[in-house]
Amino acid sequence: MSTRNLSLIIIVGVILLFGGCACSGYNNLVAKDENVKNKWANVQSDYQRRSDLIPNLVNTVKGAANFEQTTLTNVIEARAKATQVQINAGDLTPENLAKFQQAQAGLSGALGKLLAVAEAYPELKATQNFRDLQAQLEGTENRIKVSRNDFNAAVQDYNQTVRSFPNNIFGGMFGFHAKPPFQSDPGADKAPDVKF
Repeated sequence: MSTRNLSLIIIVGVILLFGGCACSGYNNLVAKDENVKNKWANVQSDYQRRSDLIPNLVNTVKGAANFEQTTLTNVIEARAKATQVQINAGDLTPENLAKFQQAQAGLSGALGKLLAVAEAYPELKATQNFRDLQAQLEGTENRIKVSRNDFNAAVQDYNQTVRSFPNNIFGGMFGFHAKPPFQSDPGADKAPDVKF
């Protein structure tokens, strides 16, 4: 076998090895990207469930005599803002995620105030419908937390793969970039003040 043929075999072998690594790396990145998209869809679904419960809660609270109209209006407005901010899984940039989190935090704050103010209305707290809605909201908040944690785990796995060698080379070539995780809301490290 001539040196020329041996060189050709080595070059073809290197190209095949590189191509195999590229295909494997690309397919791995696609699978992890799809997992992140799936976890994001679960986050949005859980936030949507919370948003869907709010009209029933507001209508139940409206029935309480002399309930603070400003509190109800704030909840309705916060829900409207939160439902307007939708992010496609392909657009998970830090800026878009921050907008989404800000809108959801506004809704969480308005709901928290509504439930705190409702404590001053014993006849409202005594109704079965209000207690059921409160329990459903609590369960939904727990689901949101689990979904956010699952999303963050998927993002961490994806980001680790995207940034690892040789995937960082293939990822850059094929448009795979690190994705932002959910982070705590600004000021979440301080306990809220509840005033009546």
